[in-house]
Amino acid sequence: MTMIDPFGRSIDYLRVSVTDRCDFRCTYCMAEDMVFLPKKDLLSLEELERLCTVFIEKGVKKLRLTGGEPLVRKNVMHLVRQVSRHLETGALEELTFTTNGSQLARFASELADCGVKRINVSLDTLDPEKFRAITRWGDLGKVIAGIDAAQAAGIKVKINAVALKDFNDAEIPGIMRWAHGRGMDMTVIETMPMGDIEGDRTDQYLPLSLLRGKLERDFTLTDIPFKTGGPARYVTVAETGGRLGFITPMTHNFCESCNRVRITCTGTLYMCLGQDDAADLRGPLRASEGNELLSRAIDEAIGRKPKGHDFVIDRRTNRPSVSRHMSVTGG
Repeated sequence: MTMIDPFGRSIDYLRVSVTDRCDFRCTYCMAEDMVFLPKKDLLSLEELERLCTVFIEKGVKKLRLTGGEPLVRKNVMHLVRQVSRHLETGALEELTFTTNGSQLARFASELADCGVKRINVSLDTLDPEKFRAITRWGDLGKVIAGIDAAQAAGIKVKINAVALKDFNDAEIPGIMRWAHGRGMDMTVIETMPMGDIEGDRTDQYLPLSLLRGKLERDFTLTDIPFKTGGPARYVTVAETGGRLGFITPMTHNFCESCNRVRITCTGTLYMCLGQDDAADLRGPLRASEGNELLSRAIDEAIGRKPKGHDFVIDRRTNRPSVSRHMSVTGG
């Protein structure tokens, strides 16, 4: 069974935000004084598991748990263990995480035991002072220790860096060399106009076409068809032997091949990261013990998945394209 959207795309990738909370306050993602959702609005771990199971029954093959920071959700490993049963049956092909790495040292071996083979760690700088500045209070040492623990547990780590003009653009080659030297792929991501963050995003925005041009002065980049299920377009870097991905929602969107939908920790289904249209799944989830209402609500929502997003960052459009913060929808 597969879910097909109005444009013939097969929807087989689900990203689930298990919490809107985070132990960092990254400046391009959150306001410093973020107001988090009341606990009563959040789906319980059992409800999240039920939602995931229904999506897997409807053809989802890849499930990514995100946040906020997913590992700060209390008892999150209970959810991971429950969902990992679908890996054992073969109904689910991959269970992955996006994390800031702060809690990885605690959870890496348990994640590996649950069949998590691959994770993404968000890391925008290797300079401890700059790291503290951009995360507002994060500890780089803890993140590196988390990456060490994940690799020791046999989990493949990919580094995700948001490219920010005049902040880390000069550092990207060094981060890439470091990641590739440790056997990790790396992906660079354009900043996206989501949520008010107290700053001007036009000052942060760096088109990756410019970054790639700069990298090509020092590195030999060769396009390859490698895919992980997400939107990154990959190159190999001859000088490091590693892979570098570019996620370009702004300069070159990837909507034509979009195979994913997102669920927030309150049970709201977003068919597109860059559109406000959404479907409430918490209502049908709580309305009955059976999954028929929920299944119907999912079908109806997939039937309205849009062709693409309308992200814009320029001087005329100095406001977020969507009002919710990235931490609400899950990276």
